[in-house]
Amino acid sequence: MFDHVKFGVSDFAASKAFFVKALAPLGVVVVAEGAPSYGVELSTPGGLSSLCLFQTQEKPAHLHLAFVAENRHQVEAFYRAALQAGARDNGAPGLRPQYHANYYAAFVIGPDGHNIEAVCHEPADRPYP
Repeated sequence: MFDHVKFGVSDFAASKAFFVKALAPLGVVVVAEGAPSYGVELSTPGGLSSLCLFQTQEKPAHLHLAFVAENRHQVEAFYRAALQAGARDNGAPGLRPQYHANYYAAFVIGPDGHNIEAVCHEPADRPYP
């Protein structure tokens, strides 16, 4: 269901230290990290879902929820359905190569201001069901 969950924290260093230590027994490690405003991504090595934290002063911080799509058609269908349901556009379906070469996603802002995403990590030539 989830690809990743990203949320803001008020003290990045303290939150990172807490989650790294608390989740270590579950096999969770740092898999990517940038500046505190970008944050840290935690997952099991080779895992398919992750928890991402970033520094923010916003209170309460809006959530970023990303849902796994099996293919790019699902990303496009999610985007259309979300807009029809009243969401605001926050990024039309397309590649996001800054994340990786096959990162195909769409973003909308939901009713409570949360950034909702559908993402497919498969190449374009993957057969669609």
